[in-house]
Amino acid sequence: MADVLMRRTDKTLLEQMQISDIEIQRRKELLGLNEEHLARLPAHRLVMEEHLESIVDEFYQRQTEIDEITLLIGDADTLHRLRSAQRRYIIDLFSGHYDSEYVNNRLRIGMVHKRIGVEPKLYLSAVRTLKDLIVGVLTQYIVDRNDLEPTLEALDKLLYFDTTLVFDTYISSLVGEIETAKKRTEDYAKSLEDKVAERTRQLEAQAKMDPLTNLYNQKAMRELLRREIATAQRQYTKLAIAYFDIDKFKDINDKHGHIKGDEVLKYLGQFMLSSIRSIDIACRYGGDEFCLVLPQCDVKAAKHVCQKIIEKFKEKFPHFSLTVGITETGPDEFDDIELLIRRADERMYTAKAAGTEKQVA
Repeated sequence: MADVLMRRTDKTLLEQMQISDIEIQRRKELLGLNEEHLARLPAHRLVMEEHLESIVDEFYQRQTEIDEITLLIGDADTLHRLRSAQRRYIIDLFSGHYDSEYVNNRLRIGMVHKRIGVEPKLYLSAVRTLKDLIVGVLTQYIVDRNDLEPTLEALDKLLYFDTTLVFDTYISSLVGEIETAKKRTEDYAKSLEDKVAERTRQLEAQAKMDPLTNLYNQKAMRELLRREIATAQRQYTKLAIAYFDIDKFKDINDKHGHIKGDEVLKYLGQFMLSSIRSIDIACRYGGDEFCLVLPQCDVKAAKHVCQKIIEKFKEKFPHFSLTVGITETGPDEFDDIELLIRRADERMYTAKAAGTEKQVA
């Protein structure tokens, strides 16, 4: 976007609006403004220079009688700059040079008037006032009507020519404002869409996660387990499930309080996440029960993972213990989700019944 803006500032208004010499000539032809007409105006340049100050004085005397224009001018410094610009414009009308530079200057006038908030009706009123003043001077000093009428016609056509250029700039500026507003609206709408999408992703993630342990919840686990079983079937690989239970967790809450109980749950979640592979899935199944879904893994390898988790847990909580049940499925035949979870749960209770000498079954 910055590069586009830089390129725009490197261009003249003529280039921005793609007005070529051919287009300038075409516009003149549409108004019947030929070289014969234009050649008449420079002949009266000296007269206009002699009366330049009186024309400008009278012009702004009339303009400042209009409250809307007075408010737009605002202060003496601005009025001084406007008077200087008006002098240059009157001289340009009778300069004899109506080329691309002349056109670019007219476009700039339109841009400035649009930027300071001059409405078209005020601009047209000002053009009419200026024309009346110039015509008054020409009528007074051109005695030959065969010269006066073509000169006034040439002036009229040139002012029309200038006005079309000014209003092209008005229109171009308005289109630019609309495009800018559209871009801002689109950007704002896009940012809202992105925020909504991000918030939706966050809510979806929250709906799948257990807020205490930052592990997947039971619902998410079942969806992920279904996916992993399907993958294992396609790849003819094994899949293991480990079912964890914190021994006598109720006693922990009763004796040490729920804050301690939550601490134990959180740390167990951390130990699980730090002990598994990126393809493994750690879940809080509910209460003090946790599960690991281990793709491409058999019971033997799963026991090794679970033993690491148990060791970390014992190191942190030497007075508490875990019991784990492990089962596998595949690669030729696969249990459904419910059967797989139930078998792991049963193995966990088998280990629990066996006592502390067998924490993993």
